[in-house]
Amino acid sequence: MARKFFGTDGIRGRTNQGAMTAATVMKVGQAAGTHFLRGGHRHRVVIGKDTRLSGYMMESALVAGFTSVGMDVIMTGPLPTPAIALLTREMRADLGVMISASHNPFEDNGIKLFGPDGYKLSDEAEAAIELLIEQEPLLVQPDRIGRARRIDDASGRYIHAVKQSVASDIRFDGLKVVVDCANGAAYQVAPSAIWELGAEVIAMGTEPNGTNINDGVGSTALDAIKARVVAEGADIGIALDGDADRLIVIDEKGQAVDGDQIMGLIATRLNDRGDLKGGGVVATVMSNLGLERYLKDKGLTLERTKVGDRYVLERMKEGGFNVGGEQSGHMILTDYGTTGDGTVAALRVLASVVRSGKPASELLHVFDPVPQLLKNVRYSGGKPLEAESVKSVIAEAERELEGSGRLVIRPSGTEPVIRVMAEGDDAAQVERVVDRICDAVRDAV
Repeated sequence: MARKFFGTDGIRGRTNQGAMTAATVMKVGQAAGTHFLRGGHRHRVVIGKDTRLSGYMMESALVAGFTSVGMDVIMTGPLPTPAIALLTREMRADLGVMISASHNPFEDNGIKLFGPDGYKLSDEAEAAIELLIEQEPLLVQPDRIGRARRIDDASGRYIHAVKQSVASDIRFDGLKVVVDCANGAAYQVAPSAIWELGAEVIAMGTEPNGTNINDGVGSTALDAIKARVVAEGADIGIALDGDADRLIVIDEKGQAVDGDQIMGLIATRLNDRGDLKGGGVVATVMSNLGLERYLKDKGLTLERTKVGDRYVLERMKEGGFNVGGEQSGHMILTDYGTTGDGTVAALRVLASVVRSGKPASELLHVFDPVPQLLKNVRYSGGKPLEAESVKSVIAEAERELEGSGRLVIRPSGTEPVIRVMAEGDDAAQVERVVDRICDAVRDAV
């Protein structure tokens, strides 16, 4: 069944339009609350948010929805997505909600849901909630309406938890670290955690005003932190996105290090200590072929899933893996959490820098990536990937790349865009293949 509300990562869209109106968000709260009303105990939900202006509206609408079906609400204020996953489990809540559109601009917002175990919901659970959204809500009697309250110690709980991911004998004294929080959810907790472990912290992207989240800062806008790392003579830069579930590292030369290199580093160091589980790493179809070859040379596997960190996590749980993520910077380390956590991953990288004594540029260049090119083709309607002309061009491209590269073509889960990615040892060939397919998609629409 086609989804109406949920996409690749929860519900997301432009605020005050479509699914992101206050009226619809309240229905989401009622539906999700009803789905998780199980047993006779007093039910509770933890709600966090990033720093978007619309977060106030969304939070109020969700509170109205949850309390109307009998759930008590605990509000944390701005906190990273992984903090809400953590608190949901630690506070024995029945459900967790993060209000965020991640790396999107402030005009967008979204809703991410976590079950009582702190994990994102399955497709089946989301489908059940979708059905409930379009039904009349099961409102409780007046004496069963839920209560709502804010808690003040949420950020402290999270900072304490992420610091536990670093061995007690490791300190960051002597490291100069630029931390870019994208004017988002981690603007207080990430710099604090890194500073408390001993580093000299130069914080940027820590002045949210409701409309500047991800605006020229953060993991999707790296020019500012690259320049700052070089200008400050810093040892390393840490760039988070709006809800701080992803990480991009900047080395001391101002060069970006993506999720593939970070996964390769963390997996290698765990494997050397005998602590890597599952015999390899789980990533998506977008991860570079160079990572796959690097792991293979070490006797490790790279298992691929479709795009979306929750699909990575599902495979990790099935196969007993403890390292997974996405090239875009989602890092899932299940020894320390139940979802992607940019701050935890950053602490693991910083600990590796300390232990190795090597500069970041040397330590984090784990493998040579093969040439990779991704282009997006926007379309206005129809199903261009089902056109025979497009299928023919794709088949020809697959034959051309066989044995030397890969081709990944997929529709976006959040917008009318076809993403065309190819990689291989011959950069010119990769570019030709991608351009041919993009032209075929455009001609089909």
